[in-house]
Amino acid sequence: MSFVCIVDDDASIRSGVGNLLKAVGYSTLAFSSGEEFLASPLIDDALCVLLDVRMRGMPGLEVQRRLNADHRSIPVVFMSAHGDGQTVERAMRDGAVGFLRKPFAEEVLLDSIELAIARKNDEA
Repeated sequence: MSFVCIVDDDASIRSGVGNLLKAVGYSTLAFSSGEEFLASPLIDDALCVLLDVRMRGMPGLEVQRRLNADHRSIPVVFMSAHGDGQTVERAMRDGAVGFLRKPFAEEVLLDSIELAIARKNDEA
């Protein structure tokens, strides 16, 4: 089974995004930290990862860096209320599929996930 992974230290974001995605037919896994996500035995089943930029512990850009270093082809869509131009530029330069500013519209989120999954399928 494949999952959309949600990595955010805010439980309300994990719950809200997870409920939306389940309602439209996605299976999800939620993680409260980058470390928890990277340690998951199910990481290779990720269709894509919705990744917060600022979290307690490992920040999202470091999670993305580790995914790249480990040659894991998991498309990343960042989510942040704190997306300055330099952060967005770095995330996109390092291969992110999208960068969503919180709060974001449901359609924008769903479109970003579809784009991420299409990119993963193109690489397969």
